[in-house]
Amino acid sequence: MRRTVRDVVFVDGVRTPFGKAGAKSQYAETRADDLVVALIRELMRRNPQLPPEAIDEVAIAATTQTGDQGLTIGRTAAILAGLPRSVPGYSIDRMCAGGMTAATNVMAAIAVGGADVAIAGGVEHMTKHPMGEGFDPNPRIISEKLVDPAALNMGVTAENLHDRFPHLTKERADAYGVASQEKYAKALADGKIQQDLVPIQIWSSEKGWGLAVADEPPRPGTTMEGIANLKTPFRPRGRVTAANASPLTDGATACIVAAADVAEQLGLPAKMRLVSFAFAGVEPEVMGVGPVPATEKALARAGLSIDDIGLFELNEAFSVQVLALLDHYGIADDDPRVNPWGGAIAVGHPLASSGVRLFTQLARHFETHPEVRYGLTSMCVGLGQGGTVIWENPHHADYGKENDK
Repeated sequence: MRRTVRDVVFVDGVRTPFGKAGAKSQYAETRADDLVVALIRELMRRNPQLPPEAIDEVAIAATTQTGDQGLTIGRTAAILAGLPRSVPGYSIDRMCAGGMTAATNVMAAIAVGGADVAIAGGVEHMTKHPMGEGFDPNPRIISEKLVDPAALNMGVTAENLHDRFPHLTKERADAYGVASQEKYAKALADGKIQQDLVPIQIWSSEKGWGLAVADEPPRPGTTMEGIANLKTPFRPRGRVTAANASPLTDGATACIVAAADVAEQLGLPAKMRLVSFAFAGVEPEVMGVGPVPATEKALARAGLSIDDIGLFELNEAFSVQVLALLDHYGIADDDPRVNPWGGAIAVGHPLASSGVRLFTQLARHFETHPEVRYGLTSMCVGLGQGGTVIWENPHHADYGKENDK
């Protein structure tokens, strides 16, 4: 029997407020799995027309799969959230693109009829589980020179990217970082950021019970003058600083995706339609360039060009990584289509969580930009990879029509 590939839609997405990783993080004494549980419960509360037993999969990503981020967290979080025991789940790791990969995996399954509705997301508690915790690289990687040791440090790979593209200067990277802070601050003041934040119950042995309701990492009022002389921790007299890199972050994201026809039958919203996705590998030493070939592959698979993309949500692991993609396509550093509400430099980057944050924000942008038909979400990935997902806006006049290219 021949299978018909089905359209897949993004139904809804939520995230926790993000915490600034460290001993003073608002989540310092809160479990990682409890963050995911709260998001699954909120998705079900926001979409009461979705029968819990109709969920076919729960895929949750974590880069450091140990402790309260281990034990097949997709399954354990589903049980803890009160979903029926019949709902299966699993965990996944593609470092920074974990949540993105969790979503593309379940969407691919939905497209070929392996599932109808799924929950996907990611969590990273970098306070409890710093990046690289328990990491034991095979010595062959270094001894046989398969990968330069520097590739195991993401900050060093960003410095390498500056080396490869010297016109992507520290001044441009700093200016991009300042702009990210400014855009986030404006979006927060306009009530945009809060729409999909889920208040999280937290515990502190010093303060007792509390509620996390806001992101901790943003640094409002950041100026070029104020950041000019920040330390360059990855290289003496380098170019990567705390002002043009994402901070270490605690947080989680989750979303519902479904077959378009099933979403319609259940009365679920279709906030975006999946068009295409792609992952690509690059030299691990310059992992930040990964979004370029991933985007080229995703555009080719969709039969689109970069000129067809009206909105971009790009993960700001480092300014230079975003600038490399923009420069490749001749897009200005301050193009208003790019990260309209700022990005990870301001809000933070809890590794495996970030891909679904990009999806959720793009869906919000689509609501107020019916003139935009296609949007793109992309991110670099540790050890030399990139991931890109292209979406169609259901509010556009030509939504669902065959592309005439």
